[in-house]
Amino acid sequence: MTTTITYDDKSVRQFMIASIFWGIVGMLVGVLIATQLSWWQMNGKFLEWISFGAIKAEGISFLTFGRLRPLHTNAVIFAFVGNMMFAGIYYSTQRLCKVRTASDLLSKIHFWGWQLIIVAAAVTLPAGFTRSKEYAELIWPINIAVVLIWVVFAVNFFWTLAKRNEKSLYVALWFYIATIVTVAMLYIVNHLSLPTSFTHSYPIFGGLQDGLVQWWYGHNAVAFFLTTPILGIMYYFLPKAANRPVYSYRLSIVHFWSLVFIYIWAGPHHLLNTDLPRWLQMLGMLFSLMLWAPSWGGMLNGLLTLRGAWDKLRTDPVIKFFAAGVTFYGMSTFEGPLLSIRAVNALSHYTDWTIGHVHSGALGWNGLMAAGMFYWLAPRLWKTELWSKALANMHFWIGMVGILLYVVALWCAGIMQGLMLNEVGPGGTTLKYEFLETLESIQIFYILRSLGGTLYLLGFILCAVNIFMTARSGTPHDESVEVTLLEKKQKDGMRWGEALFNDPLAHIFLALAFIILWFFLPPHADKAALVVSLLLCVKAYKSFQAGKDKWTDYHERLIENYLPFTVLVFVAVAIGGAVQIIPSLIINREKNIEGRLQELYTPLELAGRDIYVSEGCYNCHSQMIRTLVPEVMRYGRPGVVNDYSHLGESLFDHPYQWGSKRTGPDLAREGGPIAKDPAGTPYKFMRVGKRGNDWHFNHFINPRQISPGSNMPAYTWLLDKETDVKALPNKIRKQVALGVPWPALSKHEITDMAETQSQEIAKSLVDAKIFIPAKPELHGDALRNHLAKSQMVAVIAYLQKLGSYREIKKDAPFKSSLDPDTLRKASPPKQP
Repeated sequence: MTTTITYDDKSVRQFMIASIFWGIVGMLVGVLIATQLSWWQMNGKFLEWISFGAIKAEGISFLTFGRLRPLHTNAVIFAFVGNMMFAGIYYSTQRLCKVRTASDLLSKIHFWGWQLIIVAAAVTLPAGFTRSKEYAELIWPINIAVVLIWVVFAVNFFWTLAKRNEKSLYVALWFYIATIVTVAMLYIVNHLSLPTSFTHSYPIFGGLQDGLVQWWYGHNAVAFFLTTPILGIMYYFLPKAANRPVYSYRLSIVHFWSLVFIYIWAGPHHLLNTDLPRWLQMLGMLFSLMLWAPSWGGMLNGLLTLRGAWDKLRTDPVIKFFAAGVTFYGMSTFEGPLLSIRAVNALSHYTDWTIGHVHSGALGWNGLMAAGMFYWLAPRLWKTELWSKALANMHFWIGMVGILLYVVALWCAGIMQGLMLNEVGPGGTTLKYEFLETLESIQIFYILRSLGGTLYLLGFILCAVNIFMTARSGTPHDESVEVTLLEKKQKDGMRWGEALFNDPLAHIFLALAFIILWFFLPPHADKAALVVSLLLCVKAYKSFQAGKDKWTDYHERLIENYLPFTVLVFVAVAIGGAVQIIPSLIINREKNIEGRLQELYTPLELAGRDIYVSEGCYNCHSQMIRTLVPEVMRYGRPGVVNDYSHLGESLFDHPYQWGSKRTGPDLAREGGPIAKDPAGTPYKFMRVGKRGNDWHFNHFINPRQISPGSNMPAYTWLLDKETDVKALPNKIRKQVALGVPWPALSKHEITDMAETQSQEIAKSLVDAKIFIPAKPELHGDALRNHLAKSQMVAVIAYLQKLGSYREIKKDAPFKSSLDPDTLRKASPPKQP
């Protein structure tokens, strides 16, 4: 029985237009923050120039690098690539399933819901509402919306698979399934939080746990949001554009299953050379290196699909973009495992080399594939010819020059800075370069990076013009086709027992179980587990050789049944996450810590930490001294042996603040002990570390006065905003629920503590004769009271606490450093 169906191409058009629009917005923000690294005035001072003095500002809070960088990453990942991905999935899934999308209503909810989420992100992130976790900065109400819209998308997709009129699932659909299932798992786990208000929450994980979960998510967000769906799009659109079949179906099977299984294990390579357990570091590095094989297998499968069609490179811009995009995929997936080697990572991590690597994937792989897909789709969606192939070719060459200039500049900047930071002086006892000297040395590369980003942005503006003119020259068109209806019994007939309990899976899971035991068993027993796993692998190979047809038939049957296939995909990705995260959840508790254990924050320090997070300071400053000699020499305390960051020092940090890029120096040892007044009497709470309170104050007011050549923006607005002391009792109550061992404190005691510490710091600033340029009329008590209420004093309190810890023995009872008796006696100093 045949029938005529009309595909829902309206949703495809909407997602494509949204992708182009948000892509330009995200890239424009990217160019702005790139210039901020060369010219501090781009943090808001430039508005004074273009307004001819009408706007007076050293900096504007919502235009600083710290607040805009998360907006840039979220706009490019979730708005640009996200909408592009949805456009490609909606278009190809309907044609691969020979059925219209299951629900037009769900498609509309998906589209408009996703755009509202993007708008919410564009408003909240510059306003300072953030969770501070990379690619996971959105506040909890928006995260709930993301999950709900993702569920809408998943229901619509799997419902469409259930209604399909094609017996087997084509390889592109496999990658879409992996994307939907894995992103849901990653997003939900990493965004588990305990709200303290409508705009603020604390993640349920802290310290090492938070770092592991974050990079399990962060690395695999790249894998399953920026890679697997685009690979699915490659497997559909590249053969269509080249008018050639996929080079190797067998290679696509190996590519899919090995990539899906291996990728999820590689997250710990973002935490190499830290105090992270060595087995986890080795695990992340090993699986990262293994990624070379499936990644390059996929790249070669894509490029070899173009065999016999290479002549089209001269005339067809779509083939140009696809070929270059797949090549960038190969380059990025070669560089990623390279950077996961511990010795290489010691040089590259925290430098711009990593930023260049990320952009070669996001702009080189995702961006060029997106452009190729848009140029292929536009004539079909509006039933016309592409308005200008010449303009598309111009876009290709401008974009190609831009991304190459960008990536090469950051390679040079990262390698050069890494080498300079690790270089020691004559005798090997001192460092040769100060941190600021390394920044000044790479400024030329930052300027070239800004130029490259501008060229790439210009290319996408040309793309927007070309697509707009193509749409104007045609009319919206929804394709109609004649299809043969498939009866229910002709598809999805595999029984669950047949799907999950069979010879291939038995060998695979048994061997995998013993490999996992190899990681955890004690000496000698671990070697026995390894031997057993190797024997099982040999047995599996012999079983395959003896019954190739049986194993092949099983997979062919499996891809005719979308539910068992989906379950196996979920199992494949869940295993790696469980092995990495569950042990840390069990072991990483204060009772198991031996050595250094973090001192609890005071209420004011906790408030300062939340402000530090809100301002996005984590984008430029790390709080992790790695186990590398030059790093300990640079950031550790003089005379302290092995003064790298120990895991216990960040145990109570929700969220953790280890960072991933240093545009400024590490702050893990910035703080110090309780200070003493001029008479030698210790303060109740005020600490002083490497630098005095007045140094930090002046650094916030005018960074270049303290550190000539600094590109840090001035944070003058911190003086005008008051610390939200009233929110502290609820925040502390939530932290207790998360396991932070705060002593029992009343609301009055918490506010008294905060007031006492803020007055101590404010008095020290007044005694140091600090000056507020915008408020010259303030002095004496008025100045002290103004400072005590300000967010700046809270942030100073937090910075002066960093690196405070105590030595503790394993299984020793934990006693809070905040002695309850002292706290109950705390009261604000009397006004003179």
